[in-house]
Amino acid sequence: MKRAMLSMSAALLAAAAAACSPAPPDQARAGAQTAVGWTRPPVIAGVERSGSTLIVTGVAEPQGRVVLRSDEGAAFAASADARGRFEIRLPAPSLHLLLRPEAQIGQDAAPSPDLLLILAGGQGPVAILRPGASTRRLDAAPPLGAIDSDAGMRLASGRAASGTARVEVQSGGETVEVLPDASGRWSIMLPPYDGPDEIRVAGRAFVWPGEAAPAPGLMVEQAGAGWRVRWSGPEGARQSTWLPVAPAP
Repeated sequence: MKRAMLSMSAALLAAAAAACSPAPPDQARAGAQTAVGWTRPPVIAGVERSGSTLIVTGVAEPQGRVVLRSDEGAAFAASADARGRFEIRLPAPSLHLLLRPEAQIGQDAAPSPDLLLILAGGQGPVAILRPGASTRRLDAAPPLGAIDSDAGMRLASGRAASGTARVEVQSGGETVEVLPDASGRWSIMLPPYDGPDEIRVAGRAFVWPGEAAPAPGLMVEQAGAGWRVRWSGPEGARQSTWLPVAPAP
């Protein structure tokens, strides 16, 4: 069966997830420039590996200081320029790294709800994790960028190549067409399933391996044709994220 639009509940959930997604860098900069007496959390726009160095770029309060903190206590910082653009350079880790962005303006600090995940020293998937919302891939991801799950609820997301064409998603014997936003990003709720489960996006098949098993702290493992991550949000809620990988050229 094929539906041209989401059911009411799925549409509301997808819209809520889209509303929680970080604004594009230009919008984030505009908001930072017009806000008065309020420190805007930084927005991570990209991560690039150059030799043994990772370069993290994004937008924050103009002239503000941006800090990336790890649970192990390491911190990396840089100041944004007059337009709010920042660039932080850090040594590429040997394994995996989870960083929490924070903006500092004088004595004020604004931690971001986002978490920056860097797998395999920047050679694996790089993504922005958000509790209760869809993951935003920063690397070259396949049509299905991520599946976020929590106690049976599943949220699939990705980025369309064209940025405007509807994306066809098949799961559980049902086909749904999703309209991406202006940047090409889309998200949709999927029916609960224990896994494995075949999901087709834009004609390509992906096999979700199921939710990650409970584990303390950050847990990363290769599962199926991708990486499965178990992580905690700022309030301690546990979430599982599967990141498919594109086949080698």
